[in-house]
Amino acid sequence: MRPDPMTRHCAVMVSALFRRHSYGKASGVEPVRLLNHILQFYFTFLQEGVHPLLFKPNRPGYLDLAVDKIDIKSTVYGHPEFAAFMARMNTLFDKWRQKKATTLRQLNIGFHPKEVIVAVAEDLFAHYARKPLIDNYDVYQHLMDYWADTMQDDCYLIAADGWKAETSPIMDKKGKEKGWTCDLVPKALIVARYFAKEQEDIDKLAVELESVIARMTELEEEHGGDDGAFPRDEKINKATVTGELRRIKDDKQAKDDVAALHEWLKLAGDETDLKRALKDAEAALDAKAHAKYPKLTEAEVKTLVVDDKWLAMLDTAIHGEMDRISQCLTQRVKELAERYETPMPEQVHAVAELEARVNGHLERMGFSWK
Repeated sequence: MRPDPMTRHCAVMVSALFRRHSYGKASGVEPVRLLNHILQFYFTFLQEGVHPLLFKPNRPGYLDLAVDKIDIKSTVYGHPEFAAFMARMNTLFDKWRQKKATTLRQLNIGFHPKEVIVAVAEDLFAHYARKPLIDNYDVYQHLMDYWADTMQDDCYLIAADGWKAETSPIMDKKGKEKGWTCDLVPKALIVARYFAKEQEDIDKLAVELESVIARMTELEEEHGGDDGAFPRDEKINKATVTGELRRIKDDKQAKDDVAALHEWLKLAGDETDLKRALKDAEAALDAKAHAKYPKLTEAEVKTLVVDDKWLAMLDTAIHGEMDRISQCLTQRVKELAERYETPMPEQVHAVAELEARVNGHLERMGFSWK
């Protein structure tokens, strides 16, 4: 049975402390003991650096929050020691990545995928053992999830056919080809490594198209309505806009609507041109990517699969885990600040006032009691 990780153990301890030491609420400040349990566990190495930035002394054994609650995250994340810690975590993964990339590139036809994942997973688990903040069980689970989703199928393909990246057609229900795919090396990896400039141009066209469409929608809303240039009960297209423009073009009181209609027509032309350019650019990129597959060497396929696919995914997952844990720290501090934000006497007074108001309403309704 998997033992409880230290992170979960300390989380339970913190929750218990909150319950057992609720008396601190009477003063409306944060007990130092509670804060230290959180900070010592999550950021022992930041205790001296972050502590004075987040909290200020109130009276012996108690602290006040020194920053606004919305600034807790930026205060922690902006601390140099936090940035140094994240850099050390990046270096930690890079060391494992370089070592394991060499091993994975040596896989040949006939290897046993299950043996490979056992060795890789155990090595990753040991690599992250007893590291601050991050739980090696969570890192291990990220790898095993990806193995079940994708990496397992890739390994069986390589074990059977070697490092071959071959495309296959995608057929619709009628048996007509509607595209192509490659399971081992998806198109996105080819584009990212070999055709980044083309993809960047496509992204720019897409952003420009979105901007044009947004402006057209804005004009329709600003000049819409029953008496507006864009009637709400009619379909808005070039024909209806052109007709409306002919109808009001000589109306001196409709200058704004006329200008809006002219702008809309120009934008509609831009939209058509951008859609055509975007479609042509995507088709050209698709053709380039498809033509690249037969030219790939075995070394290039290994780089695409091992570095750009497998290890890149794990890198993203571990960074996400670090972000989750860091956000958990700031959220716990925020929760603690909110817990002790209002002193107990103030809360008791507020409850008494509300109780008196309720009793007054009940008496006016005819209810009375001793």
